[in-house]
Amino acid sequence: MVLTVLVVFVGCSAWSVIYSFTNSGSLPSGKFVGFAQYERLFKTARFVGSAENLALYGVLSLVFTMVVGFLLAVLMDQKIRFENTFRTVLLYPFALSFIVTGLVWQWIMNPNYGIQKVAFDLGFTNFRFDLLTNSDTVIYGLVIAGLWQGTGFVMVLMLAGLRSIDEEIWKAARIDGIPAWRTYLQIVIPMMRGVVITTLVIVGSGIVRLYDLVVALTQGGPGFASDVPAKYVYDYMFARGNLGQGLAASTMMLVTVLIILIPWAYIEFGPKKNK
Repeated sequence: MVLTVLVVFVGCSAWSVIYSFTNSGSLPSGKFVGFAQYERLFKTARFVGSAENLALYGVLSLVFTMVVGFLLAVLMDQKIRFENTFRTVLLYPFALSFIVTGLVWQWIMNPNYGIQKVAFDLGFTNFRFDLLTNSDTVIYGLVIAGLWQGTGFVMVLMLAGLRSIDEEIWKAARIDGIPAWRTYLQIVIPMMRGVVITTLVIVGSGIVRLYDLVVALTQGGPGFASDVPAKYVYDYMFARGNLGQGLAASTMMLVTVLIILIPWAYIEFGPKKNK
């Protein structure tokens, strides 16, 4: 496993970074061009737009996934009836691939035979649910599909964290007359710090890699309104035969992931302060 990590992950990542400083076309080239690929990258409107799309998607997806997932976990933690059934139903979308999720929500959001068509047939002729056909709203369609798939996974992680809280803490809070919402905010969530941080890292790194949902749901359109860096990388490396430019974009994605992972690794595994 160590050899696999070193060769496949570390080795290939290093190769990508090195060749991002070359003028490689369809095949790798050893001609060094410095930061020329990166200068071109940040001057390309499509890449800048894709990064902005990913940032908007990431903020909305991260906030709503964490909030809704935690609220669902709180409801599940109330020892409700048929808990196993509800947990399975809510987690089931996570078992699907993003390709399947994208195709399903493409049908649901299609104005010709999706939710809008059903509303029209029921007489609500002023109802509009055509997010994917409007460049100003298509990113919100991606967010909805992403939330549908990922919220159940966050719920399960948060539920595991809630179940690890000692019941005596809840008893002490009730005896002291502390409202339930304050108990969650001031006691329970701080005690779940490890779970919360790990969940943020998993969700955040998945957002940076977003690709298949976009391809299945919108193909990056209308125009490039829902384009993301991963699709930019794929198009330049395989469709346009510009390996250097694609590797420069992938290196920026790698840097983004490292920005997420390094603080988490330091917090979890770094030197502990003596109290």
